[in-house]
Amino acid sequence: MKTPASEAVSLRPLVSLPVIVAALGYFVDVYDLLVFNIVRVPSLKDMGLSPEEVSLLGGKIYNWQQAGLLVGGILWGILADKRGRLSVLFGSIIMYSFANILCGFVQSPDVYALLRFVAGVGLAGELGAGLTLVAEILPQRLRGYGSSIVASVGLLGAVVAFLTNNLFDWRTTYFVGGGLGLVLLLMRVGLLESGMFEKAKVLPSKRGSMLSFFTDGPRFWKYMRCIGVGVPTYFVIGIMATYGNEFGAALGVQPDIVAGKCVMYVFIGTVIGDMFSGILSQWLQSRKKAIGVMTTMTLVGITVYLYGGIQTASSFYALCGVLGFSIGYIAMFLTATAESFGTNLRATATSTVANFVRATTLLTLPLFQSLKPSLGVITAGALVAALCFLIGYVSLYFMEETFHKNLDYVE
Repeated sequence: MKTPASEAVSLRPLVSLPVIVAALGYFVDVYDLLVFNIVRVPSLKDMGLSPEEVSLLGGKIYNWQQAGLLVGGILWGILADKRGRLSVLFGSIIMYSFANILCGFVQSPDVYALLRFVAGVGLAGELGAGLTLVAEILPQRLRGYGSSIVASVGLLGAVVAFLTNNLFDWRTTYFVGGGLGLVLLLMRVGLLESGMFEKAKVLPSKRGSMLSFFTDGPRFWKYMRCIGVGVPTYFVIGIMATYGNEFGAALGVQPDIVAGKCVMYVFIGTVIGDMFSGILSQWLQSRKKAIGVMTTMTLVGITVYLYGGIQTASSFYALCGVLGFSIGYIAMFLTATAESFGTNLRATATSTVANFVRATTLLTLPLFQSLKPSLGVITAGALVAALCFLIGYVSLYFMEETFHKNLDYVE
């Protein structure tokens, strides 16, 4: 017979089917999300574009994908609160799997951009719905560990995407990503809906209302703070890693830096960092303190990246790994987001926050590109970084502590 003490230390819920499937879902999500970052240069060169066109059109196509994330985050988040977490986990994976398979047949940049937009819409639903489901089925004492497991397994998708591209051509890399999604779809058959959502369905509260975040002052600022704390993470991924080849050239690093490798090393680091941030959060008994420690580590890493006098490719890639480790609070700030809102708005908040953070490159990337001609790559990167960290720290300072919060309530 189990005693209360034995139940308090039981880790069995962490290996339940919903946690495993959510982790594998994020794995496929990250693979398909980052595959364009990895094959951006070779795929566009294969279409006969010049290096200048590759840089310009690559940024535009990437932003089409990010715009899709923005649209999809709203769409899937609302659907998850209205129809259930599982409806999103099924619908989104079908959309982004087929979009990625079609990317393997693309012949023109315009069609490429359209397909990346569709893929972005589909990819937007995976992480928010998965983390919401995991947060609602796990006991409070294990929520931090659960989010770390989902993120750590999931972020390996970027590493597998890079290795797949090394073994095969870029078109096959897309086919593999789409195929993995369809396999995962079969694994999701039999998953049960969140008990908290089932209870919320019979209550009179409004579910999945995006407008609810903008009609109540305290709720609005809580929502904006959840977005703000995540801004530095996607600055590292969307600019420092994706354009690592340009930073490397400006720093005089030899041999030439490969952007795809930067992405891979950042995500290798993030896998470890996300596990660490979960343990750190449990140890500190605080989401805010854990996020603050990781954000400060990221700021130090970016300072070294830009002004540390790095000269060798091996040192540059190693620092990308360190930066990846330091932004390993992605799942942590999304878990804090899920914990900040009631069951009737939780999935909408988590999905939209996740994708609004991803979509910040719609603003930071054009700003970075516009500053480069007059200020150079290094100074442009430093100024955009300063803006991102100002937003991140101010948001964190005013953010609610949610570590001990009971999630069984509605707004």
